[in-house]
Amino acid sequence: MIDLHVLDVREIAVLGAHCDDIAIGMGGTLLSLIASAPIPPRVHAFVLSGEDSRREIEERHALAALCPGADVELTVLDVPDGRAPAYWDAIKTALESFRHTCEPDVVFTPQRGDAHQDHRLLSELVPTVFRDHLVLGYEILKWETDTPHPAIYHPLTRKVAEEKARILLKYYPSQAGHDWFDEQAFLGLSRLRGVQCRRPHAEAFVLEKATLRFGKA
Repeated sequence: MIDLHVLDVREIAVLGAHCDDIAIGMGGTLLSLIASAPIPPRVHAFVLSGEDSRREIEERHALAALCPGADVELTVLDVPDGRAPAYWDAIKTALESFRHTCEPDVVFTPQRGDAHQDHRLLSELVPTVFRDHLVLGYEILKWETDTPHPAIYHPLTRKVAEEKARILLKYYPSQAGHDWFDEQAFLGLSRLRGVQCRRPHAEAFVLEKATLRFGKA
């Protein structure tokens, strides 16, 4: 495996269509990134649906647990679940407003090949707003067979993978009824990604676009 290092991360943007997408897709990466930074980066979070609901409360508590010591700013919209394409204009406008609130070193969003229309719409719009940024698409575990072929892996220790699963189960009780929302499922996927990058566990990302430079050029 070839290691790439992103140094001096001071600010990140994390985006999800639903409250819990961010935690499912990259909760372990958040835990590791915050823990390893000399100064915790500022976290700007943007979610399409769940405003003023139980789901927003869950999201705020979960992000606080995933980003201990970090300054977390959360924006939650009221787009109805499963109806994002019908709200394209409102979402694009909200994304543009969100973009003006931050200058992130890296942007995380659902991967473009996601089968859920809300996830997919968000992933398609993000690069039109964050045009000059490193954008990494995370995968969201669910029943659809849309598991991507990732290009980027973020290794996790078993301890971090287990802590991510614990936080998901503790802070998102509204999702407990889903047959896929359990520790075995979360650890199973992260173990698979770990095998693929020769680590105990990992989270995987689809690279939107990047520039490769050799030497001093």
